Amino acid sequence: MPTLGIIGSGNIGSAIARLAVAADMDVVIANSRGVESLQELIAELGPLASAGTVEEAANSADAVVLSIPLTAVENLPAGLLRGKIVLDTSNYYPFRDGRIAELDTGTRTTSELVARWLDGALYVKAFGNILAHHIPLLSRPGDAPDRTVLPIASNDVQAKGQAEAIIRRLGFDTLDAGTLAESWRFEPESAGYTRIYLADPSTPDEQLLASVASPKSASQVKAALDSATRVNVAERAF
Repeated sequence: MPTLGIIGSGNIGSAIARLAVAADMDVVIANSRGVESLQELIAELGPLASAGTVEEAANSADAVVLSIPLTAVENLPAGLLRGKIVLDTSNYYPFRDGRIAELDTGTRTTSELVARWLDGALYVKAFGNILAHHIPLLSRPGDAPDRTVLPIASNDVQAKGQAEAIIRRLGFDTLDAGTLAESWRFEPESAGYTRIYLADPSTPDEQLLASVASPKSASQVKAALDSATRVNVAERAF
């Protein structure tokens, strides 16, 4: 039985953990607040889930979901995820992360920067373009006709394949969105980011947390990515 490590127990990390145990995967969850803070979530998830340190979540897992604030990634122990499949949900939000010159100038995409910080990880950008509460709403069994497609990006073809298998087990199909240099197409404010999964894409920002989700096919996701224009990240305020 595969084990999924989850570093970060926020909304996205917790949503993915719920899908993982529903798919009969063992889960080890860690956060910055310590094992005691995870006991309520572990009780909810049941016997397939356990809490651990960041090191335990990484070392015991076949693959790791990384879902923590962007600037916290740089502070992870050096080499922690070397050789591991890493599904990273990171996005750059200046109001939370502060200004990061490499991103503001467009020298690197967010995923290129994180991959550099995680030297040696088998890095895949995934799950960063969908609202947390839409994850359980859009997950489907493998034979469902309305499976939703998530874009993934990586510079490692084999890592993409392994990530695809994990994500499929969690209830989604995937679309190869290219390399990390191309991952801006589904970063915040882009055509491939969050609103693509809304039943009503014109939903006001203040109503997003109550928004209805709508399954999206590979052709719909590809059309969104193809139509994307690169956001001037230096102007991003949120």
